[in-house]
Amino acid sequence: MPKPLAADQLEDLLEDILWAEASSKRGAALALAGLTRAQQEFALHWVRTLEKDNTACAYQFLIHADRALQALSLPDVERWIIQGLDVYDQSGLYAAVEVFRNVDQFLERARAAQVGASLAEHTGVLERVVLGLSGRRLGLAAAETIHTDTETLFLPAMASRFGSREDNFRFLKAAAAYLWAQTRFGTWRLGIIEALMGFDDTQRALQLFHTFETLRLDARIARELPGVHRDMQHLNTLAGQHTCSPHWEVWRERLRRAGDRARDSLALVAEVMAAPPPLPEPLCYQGELYPERVEEVLRARLEDEKAGLRSLLVRYRKDLESEQPVSERKAFPGEAETPFAARKREHDEHPGEFELEIRFHDQPVSPPEDIKRLIGSIMLDLGELPPDYLVPAGDGYYRPKGAVEADADAGADVWSGTYHERGAHLYNEWDFRRQSYRKNWCVMRELTVEPKRDGFVAATLDKYSRHLPGLRKTFEALRGEDKRLKKEPYGDEVDIDALMEARTDAHRGLEMSDRLFTRRDRVERNIAVMFMVDMSGSTRGWINQAERESLLLLCEALETLGDRYAIYGFSGMTRKRCETFRVKGFDDAYGDEIRGRIAGIEAKDYTRMGAAIRHLTELLDRIDAKTRILITLSDGKPDDYSDEYRSRYGIEDTRRALIEAKRRSIHPFCITIDKEGREYLPHMYGAVNYTIVEAVERLPYKVSEIYRRLTV
Repeated sequence: MPKPLAADQLEDLLEDILWAEASSKRGAALALAGLTRAQQEFALHWVRTLEKDNTACAYQFLIHADRALQALSLPDVERWIIQGLDVYDQSGLYAAVEVFRNVDQFLERARAAQVGASLAEHTGVLERVVLGLSGRRLGLAAAETIHTDTETLFLPAMASRFGSREDNFRFLKAAAAYLWAQTRFGTWRLGIIEALMGFDDTQRALQLFHTFETLRLDARIARELPGVHRDMQHLNTLAGQHTCSPHWEVWRERLRRAGDRARDSLALVAEVMAAPPPLPEPLCYQGELYPERVEEVLRARLEDEKAGLRSLLVRYRKDLESEQPVSERKAFPGEAETPFAARKREHDEHPGEFELEIRFHDQPVSPPEDIKRLIGSIMLDLGELPPDYLVPAGDGYYRPKGAVEADADAGADVWSGTYHERGAHLYNEWDFRRQSYRKNWCVMRELTVEPKRDGFVAATLDKYSRHLPGLRKTFEALRGEDKRLKKEPYGDEVDIDALMEARTDAHRGLEMSDRLFTRRDRVERNIAVMFMVDMSGSTRGWINQAERESLLLLCEALETLGDRYAIYGFSGMTRKRCETFRVKGFDDAYGDEIRGRIAGIEAKDYTRMGAAIRHLTELLDRIDAKTRILITLSDGKPDDYSDEYRSRYGIEDTRRALIEAKRRSIHPFCITIDKEGREYLPHMYGAVNYTIVEAVERLPYKVSEIYRRLTV
């Protein structure tokens, strides 16, 4: 294990990477000297990274880093840093400084998180638990309160009520099971909701109903899921709660004898409304009831599933009739009648319970799985299958609500075929609603722009011929200059000041220094820049022309500077067909081939930015350079074939990809011609990491100007 750096060594390192008062750096160095070598290197890495964004943020992190590193793990400290950067991007410097100063507040939250159970972390396990239970397939999502709309179970993003991570995971599992029980055992039947909304004091009726249902469902879970029920009892004991106080014991017994239906709870509500008893304290996993939200989702689902079932029965009827001998086939009844019927019969494995039997021409049949799923879902909502649901109607094709037709031009079949096997990359995508990544969600292919020889290069160089010499000259001024170093052990000239100082030392009886020369040293630029060019369909026309002219002029000027740079375009359609287009790689020499590729840049499809940023970040991260910059040249915000990505989803995914780039010490910047960019760019790139070019015709001049400013 390497030894920790001493305070003097740390102070020397800080001298090179951070501007601050000497006394401040000395104090920070002394504090860091007490940490392990790994912690010291972690802190120095982040000081370098933060300093590129803002020196004040880097300094605030530095003076508080020792307390954070002593109390937290390195991933937790990194979360604190990223929180500060997020606040800086959204709210500016002063708010970010407060985040770094208030490290104690973050430490308090982090300690809670150390024993907490994250929904994002456990979503996979909980989804499998819910999937293994009977009833409708349910989704999971984070929310402030525990509740369900009968299609999604809403749970806290972070459960930290109890003192151990294990108990907090039990809490999430118990809450999920309780909400599942509401959907499975009839709490949210349509008739129940209508009856609840009919009480004069709706709020009081809802509270009573929730309490009675908790008693009923607790008994049902004890029978169906004894392991989960034991976890619930354990949590109730830790919380000092009881599923049933002695005062309510009589009603729990009545519910048990009545038949275990939600209507029994509703009957008790009507009975005690006149003189309602004191309500027991809600159980920790009990959550809330939102009947209005449930009714909206339920009615839409019933309408969709009724049409779907009637449509599927057309196809099923044809299949059944084709299996019958011609002599035994019956004439199909009219529209008002149906060959299908449903009747309840006692369950074979659960005496006292009933299941639905589907009959065709009065003979029992076993429908396909898609029909069984629809019937099961309808039964959960209505408790029965109305006869009109069994009347075949439609063309026999059913597409569930919310499904999207595959477009042959939208990369159909690329996921299941060999598309992703031939040089494609898979990237995660951030889902802000889940607060987690969708793993390997986007398929990215890297292509090369085909050179075009259409006179564009000659026309552009002629168009800007008066400006190119001046542009090259300003870039030449950025090249490293010779710096005169003094007190060197060797060199071309004698350092007179050092010589006089050495002779003085000799007269005093001290040893003369051998550092008596001066020499010149060239300070080289150590910069790598990646240009990410929007090639979406919206750039067609003048915007595409301005982009190509800007890149051609920039390349002509950059050749005099010697910086390493690359140019990639990006476009695509849907997550299955994300594409980047190599115009110039870092190792490609600039010449006629690259000029032809710039001329060949053309508008294509959509703007799924997150995947492109992640791919180009990977390429840029391979380059060893002191300063690495990712410059996006675009005409608008993230967009794609689906409405989902062009909304907040796309902005949040792009922002997350940019944060990932910052973690790799890559500085993102955006140049856009979108006048509405001020509404979303500060959130994505930060308050000072973008610029808006008001006029498209000014773009070729502005790109070179901004490059000089970013790389000085």
